[in-house]
Amino acid sequence: MQKVTLKNGLTILYKKEKGNSVVIQVMIKVGSNNEKVSEEGISHFIEHILFEGTKKRPTNQLLSNEIEKIGGEFNAYTTNSRTCYYIKVLKKHFSKAVDVLSDILQNSLFANENIVKEKKIVLKEIDMVHDEPNYYQWVLFQKNIFTKHPAKNPTYGKKSVIKSLTRTKVVGYFTRHYVPKNMAISIVGDVPHWKNEIEIKFLMKKCNVFSMKQINEPRATCNTVQKEKKKNVNTYLILGFKTVPRNHKDSYVFDIIHSILGRGQSGKMFIEIRSKNSLAYEVGTQNVVDTGFGYFAVYATIDKKNVARVKDIILAEMQKLKMITPLELTEAKDYIEGNYLLGIEDNQKVADQLLFWNHVGDSALMDKFLTNIKKVSIQDIRRVVDVYCKYYTMTVLEGK
Repeated sequence: MQKVTLKNGLTILYKKEKGNSVVIQVMIKVGSNNEKVSEEGISHFIEHILFEGTKKRPTNQLLSNEIEKIGGEFNAYTTNSRTCYYIKVLKKHFSKAVDVLSDILQNSLFANENIVKEKKIVLKEIDMVHDEPNYYQWVLFQKNIFTKHPAKNPTYGKKSVIKSLTRTKVVGYFTRHYVPKNMAISIVGDVPHWKNEIEIKFLMKKCNVFSMKQINEPRATCNTVQKEKKKNVNTYLILGFKTVPRNHKDSYVFDIIHSILGRGQSGKMFIEIRSKNSLAYEVGTQNVVDTGFGYFAVYATIDKKNVARVKDIILAEMQKLKMITPLELTEAKDYIEGNYLLGIEDNQKVADQLLFWNHVGDSALMDKFLTNIKKVSIQDIRRVVDVYCKYYTMTVLEGK
């Protein structure tokens, strides 16, 4: 992997991979965690509006067709901590992909009529999340597990903020955050002259990065339970714990815990809650380790009458982690190795991971991931359960 920083502060990560395709992905180090109360949802909104036309390609159809007509993939996403745009094409179309990405990031129109239109679309997206309990349960959970950290706020923001957005406000936020020093580009494929292509197209001027004060989430000091009624047949339960960001050594221990408890049909939560006791159809674990926060959670879709019973099973399995065997630890590590290596056979995932680890602190950490996993011991698991899993947050989206 090669890493270079251009004179304007833009970082480029290039990983040569043989094959027919190439991926170019741009990460802007801004997400919902960077927003003020009056801006909640603006990072995600900008992700939408950049697909609505540029000076050279003034409509969404013209813009998207540049990539789709050559069989490529063009997409984007926003998280709490970053916004990413990527294109995957045959490597012979690499110059086209660079041109399109550089175009939306430097020449977007931000037309008033598109802002009005996109506000309606985002508001419908928010309604969809609230209508779909599989999505909304996580909104409810993050809102309650975090008390101070902005990760408690959904990426899509608030309806009131979205409705009040103006072109001036959107362009102002874009101008502050979409600067070279706050961006990184990953390229995964086998393409010559990749640095020259970026230098020619990404002509942004060097600017200072707009920064916000980092907010540290306090440790939990008691259990928290929050229930909300919905007109669902099922009840959606999540029970979880505040953990650590990815740059903390204990994040790798939670990867192991996630493997033990949540891997497919052989995970202990699936076995105990579904296979043995028939208490849920959908059951699993989620391990979130981002740049400034983390949580580990168990989720299950159950009958309302079984909330207490499922909670007791989850808590019992968390404590049983302190009695895992060497064989179970080995299997957990093997699962992570296989899942990880099979996943990065997709060069888009490689491009994404390079940028994530760069955001964490060093893109070279990507190659050390499995080494750090293999270092985890049974003693580490016992310690982590005692330190981080003492107090839980439980949310219940209560059905009929």
